[in-house]
Amino acid sequence: MLQQKSDKLLQQKSEKPRRAVRPKDAATLIIVRRDRSVPEILMGRRSDGHDFLPNKFVFPGGRVDRGDNMVKPHSGLRPEVEARLVRGCNSTKARALGMAAVRETFEETGLIVGRHIGRPMATRSAVWSTFSQSGVAPALDIMNYIGRAITPPFRHKRFDARFFMTDAEHIAGDLHDISDASGELLEIHWLPVSEAKLLELQGITLLMLDEVERRLNVTERKASELPVPFYYFRHGKRIAEAH
Repeated sequence: MLQQKSDKLLQQKSEKPRRAVRPKDAATLIIVRRDRSVPEILMGRRSDGHDFLPNKFVFPGGRVDRGDNMVKPHSGLRPEVEARLVRGCNSTKARALGMAAVRETFEETGLIVGRHIGRPMATRSAVWSTFSQSGVAPALDIMNYIGRAITPPFRHKRFDARFFMTDAEHIAGDLHDISDASGELLEIHWLPVSEAKLLELQGITLLMLDEVERRLNVTERKASELPVPFYYFRHGKRIAEAH
């Protein structure tokens, strides 16, 4: 009898749901080029050795780094962009999210997004030291905030990701001078949105492509007035809210 009770307790413990991993703050930058017959966006495939979304095509991006608060941008977030971001965080973190989007894009693709200042940017962060040698400083006022998504609770890695969008005209240098410096993104290409939708994607990436398409089909002023979707899961179901 005691053995049966012990076995039952062990079974109950094994069946107890695991506590969800706390999501880490992350940022993604969707870059749009408009110098061809149809707009194109930059995407790359995650390496098969990565333990989060291996082989999936994604936009450049990643988690916020401590050094993202140690660099002064050329310009801050536009007031309307910051106002939407701070609904889910404070202003310091909002700026760090914008900086992370720029840094991750540089690390994963080699592309430098910002404005020329003609001298190395002052920084005490090792993460930003290579970027600073370009004579370009990150400019946050060139970015629009277009979406937020939290990874489902059943995944072993979770992120609270904010999606930013900017034009390729803000890239310092050649648009084709792309590299896979970090090894995280491979097969990096400029693609029309219609072609990007045919790739092997995560669900949230497809939703963000729909959002990009929606904004490309209206004027810049109307695009800035569109609601920002926020996707998260509750009781196993995806919830969509608007910021």
